[in-house]
Amino acid sequence: MAGDGAAGVLLVHGAGGSAEAHFGGLTARLGDRRRIVACALPDEPGADPDAVVDGFAAAAGAAGLDSFAVCGYSLGAPLAVRLAVRHPGRVRALALCAPFARADARMRLAVSVWRGLYEAGLTGLLAEQLALTGLGPRFLERHPLRLLRAALALAPAPPAGTPAHLDLAERIDVREDLARLAVPALVVVTGGDPLVAPDRQRALAAAVPGAETAELDTGHLPFWEDPEGWAEVLAGFLERFPGPVPEETGVR
Repeated sequence: MAGDGAAGVLLVHGAGGSAEAHFGGLTARLGDRRRIVACALPDEPGADPDAVVDGFAAAAGAAGLDSFAVCGYSLGAPLAVRLAVRHPGRVRALALCAPFARADARMRLAVSVWRGLYEAGLTGLLAEQLALTGLGPRFLERHPLRLLRAALALAPAPPAGTPAHLDLAERIDVREDLARLAVPALVVVTGGDPLVAPDRQRALAAAVPGAETAELDTGHLPFWEDPEGWAEVLAGFLERFPGPVPEETGVR
C-alpha cells in the first residue's frame, strides 16, 4: 500500500547484532501504532554506504512508506544520517543512539580485536571482549563476574555478516553530513560508554542543527543495561511523529 501515509519507523541496528536484538524493547513499546521496517546490514565486506542506505529507502517503499522516522544504533546511527541526507524528502525524524560520525583510533583498535577473535572462532573470548567494550563500568561493578559470564554463555552466536559490519564501521564517515540535517533529531548519549566516548557523542549532537539530547547512564549496550529506559526515551521521541496506522503492522 505505497503512499498510504502510514506512520513508519526504520530500525538500523549496530555491528554484530540485529534489529531484534537491539530494538526488541522498542518494537514492543510501539506496538501496532507504527509500521516498523527492520533494516539489515550487508553480509559482504566492501559494501558502499550509499548503496546500503538506498536499499533501506527501497525497503521502506516496499513496505508502503513514503516517509518515515529512522532510529539508528551505533553503526546504524551514521547510516541513518547518510539516509537522511540522500533522501531528505522521505526522512521525517532521526533518533541517533550511541552514535559516531567516523571510527576513531580507539574504535579501530576494538574492531581489530573483534575481527581477530571472530575469525579465530574464539566466541567465548569474543563475548568477554564485547562485554568489556560494551558494558559500562558501573554495570560491571554491580554484577558478579560469574553471573556475567553465565549470561554471556547464553548470548547468540555472532552473525555471519559480522566481518562486513566491521568493514563498514571502519569506512563510514558522515562528519560533513551532520550540518546538512534538516529534520527533528534526538541524540541518545550513552554516558558510561567505553567504546564511543560520551564527549564524542555530545560533539556529534552539537553538530546537528537543533538536535535534542538525552543521556542514559549506560555503556554501549543500553538495551542490555537499561532496557526500559532505553525503550522509553526512543518511543517518547518517535511517538511525536504520528500518522495513520495501516491495516497490517509489525516488524518486516
